[in-house]
Amino acid sequence: MFEPLPSKFDFPKSEEAVLKFWKEHDIFGKSLEQRKGAERFVFYEGPPTANGMPHPGHCLTRAMKDLFPRYQTMCGKLVERKAGWDTHGLPVEVEVCKELGIHTKQEIEAYGVENFVRKCVESVWRYTREWEDMTHRLGFWINLDDAYATYHQYYVESVWWSLKTLFDRGLLYQGHKVVWWWAQGGTALSAGEVGEGYREVDDPSVYVRFPLVEGQELPGAKSVAPVCNRCSLLVWTTTPWTLISNHFVAVHPELDYALVRDCETDEFFYIAAALVETISRKVKHELETLATVKGKELKGLRYVPPFDCYYRYSGGYPYGQAGPVKEEYEQLDRSLACDR
Repeated sequence: MFEPLPSKFDFPKSEEAVLKFWKEHDIFGKSLEQRKGAERFVFYEGPPTANGMPHPGHCLTRAMKDLFPRYQTMCGKLVERKAGWDTHGLPVEVEVCKELGIHTKQEIEAYGVENFVRKCVESVWRYTREWEDMTHRLGFWINLDDAYATYHQYYVESVWWSLKTLFDRGLLYQGHKVVWWWAQGGTALSAGEVGEGYREVDDPSVYVRFPLVEGQELPGAKSVAPVCNRCSLLVWTTTPWTLISNHFVAVHPELDYALVRDCETDEFFYIAAALVETISRKVKHELETLATVKGKELKGLRYVPPFDCYYRYSGGYPYGQAGPVKEEYEQLDRSLACDR
């Protein structure tokens, strides 16, 4: 019944023999015929984009996809396994933009949206043959002859039908979330799309003053009376767009923070002790260290947020002093928190 195994087994050759047997005897088709009339398990492949060569990561996901239809088939169900191709989205557009040497939404419009779409349609089928070969080599049973494409009208209309059905059932809602943004293309980015263009770069950053509210005891400042009137936290961030919704400034409980005096402006700051020299060089001002405290000693200090309509920075109010606030807002003063 079984052929004897050779002393030296050739795995690639065995793989080719199995694939040849499956193809000549239409094993996939016969597996479907055996389950004809049985309960159906519907499988539509989450489609790949064929405008780039497949890589080991795609092999892994395809092998994982194959597990579920095979399991359901073994459970006696009919699993027809419809393949698909992802023919839209930023990966396609970015690839075409590289070909054409254009980079912005305005350049796409100047080139012509219809012409650009046609280029995208051509691009998405560029490596179809390689994808099909890889699929067969993996032994992933799926119907590639009747695959759907996401730019087909019936597919687009099915998506709109799904959205309308969800809306009619009260399952759609409007909300807000922070997303990555592609400024050149004028559209949001998914995590996968951001990952495709990942590279290490120097992040732009800013230093921001957070004036401390008067009338509170400042760690390390007992012997320096003027500090109370002109003292700020100097905060470093690589995400300045989050400052508008600032909730708190974080300090590490065990790190050293220096209370320094700017000898040029006579202002006082709390900054990370390890960065005193670096910041001094950046601003080209001499910074005199007056005291060093642990981050946990700074916890609870109240400060004026960078953007807040309830605080005033001018109009007769001293530096760092809170202006009139609404009664209910008085209990929401910003304060430092320890980053645990």
